[in-house]
Amino acid sequence: MISPSNFRKGLKLMYEGSPYLIVDFQHVKMGRGRPHVKAKLKQLLTGQVIEKSFLTTESFDEPDMEERKMQYLYSQGDSFAFMDSKTFDQFEVNAESLGDSRWYLIENDEYSIMFFEGRPISVQLPASVILDVTWAEPAIKGDTVSNVMKSAKVASGLEVKVPMFIKEGDRIKVDTRTGEYIERSN
Repeated sequence: MISPSNFRKGLKLMYEGSPYLIVDFQHVKMGRGRPHVKAKLKQLLTGQVIEKSFLTTESFDEPDMEERKMQYLYSQGDSFAFMDSKTFDQFEVNAESLGDSRWYLIENDEYSIMFFEGRPISVQLPASVILDVTWAEPAIKGDTVSNVMKSAKVASGLEVKVPMFIKEGDRIKVDTRTGEYIERSN
């Protein structure tokens, strides 16, 4: 059982039948009032963020969550195939469950996948990935006044703003948290 007085960032708990992640919290003690904890919680199934106040006497269960290393195999339509590296079991994860993570998956790379009650709900990505540019707007001569960016598409279909010197066939490093270009890679 988890008590609000034991809250910390990153802790997972069950609230109203769903798994939540504590994003932020603050202990509050008013003069004569009872102490409570204000928390910002992220629902792990939908990504919705809520703010709630809890009395320190409340308690919560730990969610039935499991993290497994899995290899990304391929995508087919709106489903993405992963294989457990130890048991060789294959799982299909739909695009809705992956959210924006799907744009940064690289075939045959390993990722940590979070399972809730036996079904995959999220993928943990590295801070940045290296992707191949499959299309880039042509650079226009004279557009070099200051930090001018153009659109480019990478192999996964993600559109990224890149500097004018990036062309088709280049490899670029992209931040998975913001989706922004970091640097050209060899």
